[in-house]
Order: sequence, then C-alpha cells, then structure tokens
Amino acid sequence: MNFNDKLIIAVDFDGTIVEDDYPNIGKPIIFAFETLKKLQEEGHRLILWTYRTGDKLEDAVNFCENNGVFFYAVNKSFPEEQYDDSISRKIHADLFIDDRNIGGFIGWGEIYQMLIGPEDIPNQQQNKKKGFFDFFK
Repeated sequence: MNFNDKLIIAVDFDGTIVEDDYPNIGKPIIFAFETLKKLQEEGHRLILWTYRTGDKLEDAVNFCENNGVFFYAVNKSFPEEQYDDSISRKIHADLFIDDRNIGGFIGWGEIYQMLIGPEDIPNQQQNKKKGFFDFFK
C-alpha cells in the first residue's frame, strides 16, 4: 500500500484517541489529535469506528470536533450508509488504527511517522527506538 495515496482510515476512540475510561471520555493520548488533523489536511478520510452508541457516541464525536477532528463517517463506511440486517457491520477502510492491534497500540508518534513522515515530528519522537514496522522498511 502506498501511504502517499489518499486513504480511508478507521480509527477507534477509547484507548486509541483518548485513554480508555469508558463510559467517560479519557484524556487525549499524546499526538492523537495532531496526527489526525494532519492526516485530514493531507486529504485522508477518517472514519470513527467505535463500540460507542447513542449519547456516548455523540459525546465522543463532539469531543473530537472540539479538538479539531471532523470525521467523514461515524460507525459506517460512508455518511449516507444505512445499516440493516442485509449488510455487514464490517466497514470499508484501507487502514484501521486501534488499541486492540496485535502487538498493542504502537502510539501516535509511530503512526505519524509511518503515514506522514518524520519531517514534522518533534525531536523527542525522532529519537525514539525503532518500532515493529521499522523492520519492514
């Protein structure tokens, strides 16, 4: 996959964008909103893909919007999608960012570097030890 192409990226909320404090909203995870905003600026489509529903989902969406991140869709592949039992709950995305990944959550500094590049990463992130995906470069 070429990360220079415009991607559809599904992002979990609890434990990924914010610290897991469900049903409350945890503190933002370092570099989460900066990375998500940069991805949006570069034309990638972000989908919020979360277990939350109803008022708790609305709280998460509002929290993200108040921090400058606006999602292309929420818990669906595209804004107009209507869920019923005739379609799969699996959404279409090129990448999924989630704290439940094999090996755990790699952190927003690593994600930023993989998807955007090292140019804009603060110095302390550039000096970070190599991560799992560095072995594939």
